[in-house]
Amino acid sequence: MFKRYLAAAAVAAATLLAVPSPASAAPAQPLKLRGGLTIYLPIEWKVYRVDPDWTRVVTGKCRNPKSGYGTPECDSFWVLGPKAIKQGDELFRPYTGAEPFYPATDVQLCPHNRKWGQTPGGAEVKGLRQMGPGHKAAYREWAFRCVSYSNGKVKSRYVQREWFLPKTKILVVDQWNTPGLAAALKNADWS
Repeated sequence: MFKRYLAAAAVAAATLLAVPSPASAAPAQPLKLRGGLTIYLPIEWKVYRVDPDWTRVVTGKCRNPKSGYGTPECDSFWVLGPKAIKQGDELFRPYTGAEPFYPATDVQLCPHNRKWGQTPGGAEVKGLRQMGPGHKAAYREWAFRCVSYSNGKVKSRYVQREWFLPKTKILVVDQWNTPGLAAALKNADWS
C-alpha cells in the first residue's frame, strides 16, 4: 500500500513540475494598434514610432533605431498603417500584397549590409495566417537578393515576410526572420 502511495505521489509531483506556472512566463509589453489589435512583444524589444503609420520594433542590434524605412543594419520589423500602405508598392503605388512592400523606385540598400543593394523577387509562400482570434492576415514570403553595386553579383539572400490586414489597414513587414514574431502575431488580442 505504501509503495503504491509513493508511486502516485511521484507521478503527481512529476506532472506538476512539467507544467510551467504563469509566474514563469516571459514578461511581455503590449503594442496597441488600430482597430483594437494588441500584439504582446518580448520586453527586450524596443518600440519606436517614427510616425503614426510607421512603427519600428527593434529586436536586436541597430545602428539608428529612429531612422526611416530602408535604413540598413537594424534588426527589426515594421508595423505599418494606412499612409505607409498607400505608398508601399514599387513606384509608390498602394500596397495590395500582389508585390512586396518596397516603397522606392530605385535599388535600396540591403537591410543586412549597407555596401550592397537589394532586389525583390517573387513570392515563395502565399496564404493566410492567424492574427489573433477571428482574424486572418494575408501572408507572403518574398525572395530578395542583395547584390554588389559594382557588378550586380549576388552577395546574399533573405526572405521578406509580410502579414496584411486590408480591412484594418495594418501591414507587418519583417526582413530579419525575427524569431518569435509569428507567434506574437498569432497570439495577438482584439478588443
